[in-house]
Amino acid sequence: MQYSSIVDEVDREILQLLQEDASLTARELAEHVGLTPTPCWRRVQNLEKSGMIRARVALLDPDKLGLAVTAIVQIRTNDHSATWLEEFAAALAELPEIMEAHRTSGEIDYMLKVVVPSIEAYDDFYKRLISKVDLYDVRSVFVMEEMKHTTALPLGAGSPTAR
Repeated sequence: MQYSSIVDEVDREILQLLQEDASLTARELAEHVGLTPTPCWRRVQNLEKSGMIRARVALLDPDKLGLAVTAIVQIRTNDHSATWLEEFAAALAELPEIMEAHRTSGEIDYMLKVVVPSIEAYDDFYKRLISKVDLYDVRSVFVMEEMKHTTALPLGAGSPTAR
């Protein structure tokens, strides 16, 4: 894996500010980083072109939207073929309740983060998931309390982007 280097400390500061509030205008960003708006906006555009900024989105509150249940779903499979993986990826794409999906090392092959309104809704999700692809073992752990949640990547001196 190759890491991109952030051009300089100004880019790092722009990225940090946008992680905290993507609605900042070029003028507001420029004031924070000590530039005028035009060169600041060019930097943002270059960060977008390079792929360091993938998207700018609104973060929604799941509780206020009635999505009170979060499950961490652990999946094991006995089939590691390319065909199975394609079917699994297609199933993931068809299930909007899946917020994150990760292939993992160790005894668990895949971990999913699933958000639904209720346990009944989770049961419906589970039935749809297992009807779409053969799975050897599915285990669900329900989140009791979210103790930390962030979308901000660590851009400090110890991160690979600082190299």
